[in-house]
Amino acid sequence: MKLESLKPNKGSVKANDRVGRGHGSGGGGTAKRGHKGAKSRSGYSQKRGFEGGQMPLQRRVPKFGFKNINRVEYKAINLDTIQALFDKTGIANIDLGVLYNNGLISKSDLVKVLGRGELTATVNLRANAFSASAIAAIEKVGGSATVDATFNKDVVTEVVVVEAPAEEKPKKAAKKKAEGDDLKLIEGVGPKIADLLINAGIVTFADLAATPVEKVSEILDAAGPKFAMHNPATWADQAALARDGKWDELKELQDKLNAGKAE
Repeated sequence: MKLESLKPNKGSVKANDRVGRGHGSGGGGTAKRGHKGAKSRSGYSQKRGFEGGQMPLQRRVPKFGFKNINRVEYKAINLDTIQALFDKTGIANIDLGVLYNNGLISKSDLVKVLGRGELTATVNLRANAFSASAIAAIEKVGGSATVDATFNKDVVTEVVVVEAPAEEKPKKAAKKKAEGDDLKLIEGVGPKIADLLINAGIVTFADLAATPVEKVSEILDAAGPKFAMHNPATWADQAALARDGKWDELKELQDKLNAGKAE
């Protein structure tokens, strides 16, 4: 045994912790000193969005309005529109299908009748909702207002003949329209184009099937550029199938079309 070979037993001596000597000491970002304040306490839990006590971002940025998930949006139809529709068509029983067929609403619209304008015609209205002033004005002239969400675009409406001679011509057109076929079943023909064809004397599937494509194109061109852009090349073939009652073949043909045109 020599003096220089003496040493303590293994594990009896531990090196002191070098606190505050930076990352090189192996103590991490706090240099083994630990955290101060709330983080040094047991059970600490930081809330989402907490920014050290300052005003958090979600409170510094302003908010603009909100979206009400319970809001019901209606398509407004006023009494003056109902009066104009009656003057044009003579239809007294007006529901969602009549409004759609005359281009006033779309299929997905919820309709609320409002009281703007003057109503002199006796009409029976069916819609999703009515304002109090609209109900009072309708009942004042002997009509009725019924809350009814039924939508039937193929409804056959009753045409009322009014004594005023100035309205005689549009009433005849409405009666002719009611007696003809529903031209909107042809792919590419909407409510407005159907009115153009009816005014030109094409009221049935047989009429459309027998009309040359050039004649139909002339009718569309005369109505303006919004109508001239449509291509009636397949309308006669579709009308012939509808005239003969070949609905399955018509559906098969329409599945191959895009807005009435061959893809």
